[in-house]
Amino acid sequence: MLATPGARAFTAGNLIARLPMGMFSVSAVIMIAGSRGSYALAGAVTATGLAATAVVAPFTARLVDRYGQARVAVPATALAVLGSLALVLCVHVDAPAWTLFAAYAATATTPNTGGMSRARWSHLHRGDPAALHTANSFEQAADELCFMLGPVLAATLCGALFPEAGTLVGAVLLMTGVLVFAAQRATEPPVTPRTKAAASPLRTPGMPALLAVFLATGAVFGSLEVVSIAHAGGAILALQAAGSCVAGLVYGSLRPARDVRLRLLLCLAGMTALMSLPLLAATGSATLPVLALCLLLAGAATAPTMVTGMTLIQRATPPEQLNEGMTLAVTALLGGIAAGAAAGGWLAEHTGTAPGYAAPMSAAALALIIAAAGRRTLNRPQDQAR
Repeated sequence: MLATPGARAFTAGNLIARLPMGMFSVSAVIMIAGSRGSYALAGAVTATGLAATAVVAPFTARLVDRYGQARVAVPATALAVLGSLALVLCVHVDAPAWTLFAAYAATATTPNTGGMSRARWSHLHRGDPAALHTANSFEQAADELCFMLGPVLAATLCGALFPEAGTLVGAVLLMTGVLVFAAQRATEPPVTPRTKAAASPLRTPGMPALLAVFLATGAVFGSLEVVSIAHAGGAILALQAAGSCVAGLVYGSLRPARDVRLRLLLCLAGMTALMSLPLLAATGSATLPVLALCLLLAGAATAPTMVTGMTLIQRATPPEQLNEGMTLAVTALLGGIAAGAAAGGWLAEHTGTAPGYAAPMSAAALALIIAAAGRRTLNRPQDQAR
């Protein structure tokens, strides 16, 4: 796959830009909780930033579809980096709490680098479902690799240097990666001229049900992240991402599913079952290595779930709106992460970290129920593609 001309260059830039995605929220939680002594405040601030991104990201993606990735991604990233620097300054000078919310919300212009990379693969492998399935699995594994290394790097920097180090390094990596990615113009999808105002992908049959599934799935990730940080520190999150990364690579070697909606239900059922393992370990006062193993196993269902969901999103979205369609999915995911982070922070502070692990399992079960209830509409994009 990487032998495709230009693929290595844009993948390298995209990986550099995506690594901070696993750093920023963990760095913010460590930085704010250490400075203000409240995981609830830290969770609320990160939730506010993610919610703001959920509102702004679709508009950024629409601009990317209309004017091109390079012309939009670079200035949008510069604005987001300024927001990260403002957050560091506010924490460092002990500014009022509301400034933390405002600064983190300013990072909402961060472009969906993963979506832009997937759009490039869709352009390069259009008409080849097998190659696109492999590319989507690779992209999900890359996501998990970044979320595996990001928390470890963030926790190490914040602990070994100073609490603001994780955010500062993340801002530098994000800007550098986007500049490298945007410079690869040969693989950038061409802009499709629009003669009239195009309807939002939200109106595509099956899309609302898919976005609801992504919303609930995001709550799994958001609550698991905050509760795990409160329970055992940020580095342990790498194990959940490691399990997902390996599962994504294995999943990419399989043949594409004939019935994608059924595959999604099976993946969600597996995720619900596996998310019960951290809850059982924490409730039973298991040792840290046992909890770590449970998180590793819990991550095994997340990559296949995301790959399958993204495949349905790609089938549902018109080619000229691909960035917007995939960003809507990521937006729903971020909205769920925001809600999950806020809920996880509240549970960790008021009920303890062990009960807090009930949140990701409940969110996974909700995603399964939504997918099962909307199974007919989830099939419509597939029928249209055929």
